[in-house]
Amino acid sequence: MEKNKKEKELKRSQELIARNMARISAKILVLSNKGGVGKSVVAVNMAMCLSKKGAKVGILDADMHGPSVPKMLGFEGKKMQVGPMGIFPFPVNSHLGVVSMSSLLESPDVPIIWRGPLKMNALRQFLAEVNWGERDYLIIDSPPGTGDEPLSVCQLIRDLTGAIIVTTPQDVALLDSRKCIGFLRELSTPIFGILENMSGMKCPHCGKDIVLFKTGGGEKASIELEVPFLGRIPFDPNIVETTDNGKPFVESYPYSEASKIIEKICQSIDEKVRKEAVS
Repeated sequence: MEKNKKEKELKRSQELIARNMARISAKILVLSNKGGVGKSVVAVNMAMCLSKKGAKVGILDADMHGPSVPKMLGFEGKKMQVGPMGIFPFPVNSHLGVVSMSSLLESPDVPIIWRGPLKMNALRQFLAEVNWGERDYLIIDSPPGTGDEPLSVCQLIRDLTGAIIVTTPQDVALLDSRKCIGFLRELSTPIFGILENMSGMKCPHCGKDIVLFKTGGGEKASIELEVPFLGRIPFDPNIVETTDNGKPFVESYPYSEASKIIEKICQSIDEKVRKEAVS
């Protein structure tokens, strides 16, 4: 009896997820195999860039233990609206809404001490019960690695549009990217490509290029693993400043080299999504 009840609840939940996700044109997972590569910064700025172009965008902060998206977008400590009609994404602007575990906690200092099944249930709720509405994009910011959260996303969203792997310029990028590619291929998840982040910087005094963490690791990985290379985003100290101040970099410094590259990557992805939608 209990088993049948549980099976019915799971079936109902999957039906709600399918119905909810059908109202969103493109669902994109942003992941990396290790932390510290700027994955959340990339996800937030891509989402902001797309929304500034007029797209209706949602961000799902799938990192249960260290949700950082609210801090990056300036609404840390603020709560999402929860009521009979479900959970509503926190409105960053008229085109961008965000769902994060951080906005459901009494305090951002409260730790989430959960095992895998609880995290999967939370993600299931975010996908099934959040009133996402009609949107062009859902950007899913996954925690580092290929564990519970990205696995749950790939299993729960049956029509995931694709994934973006964020890595760094070092040679170790090949090792990290290979694991992500293997994970996505095992789950039959389409791959948009590899994005190389923190790839060099301009000296603020003389304007010359400074190679901070080597360069080319992401591109080399894309060639060896036979996936598209999306581009290189240079390191910019202003990214650190804007992230800490809760103001997306592409909004604060729209004419910077890094912002232009992010915009170009977003345009490339948008064109691919539209092309596949027609075919």
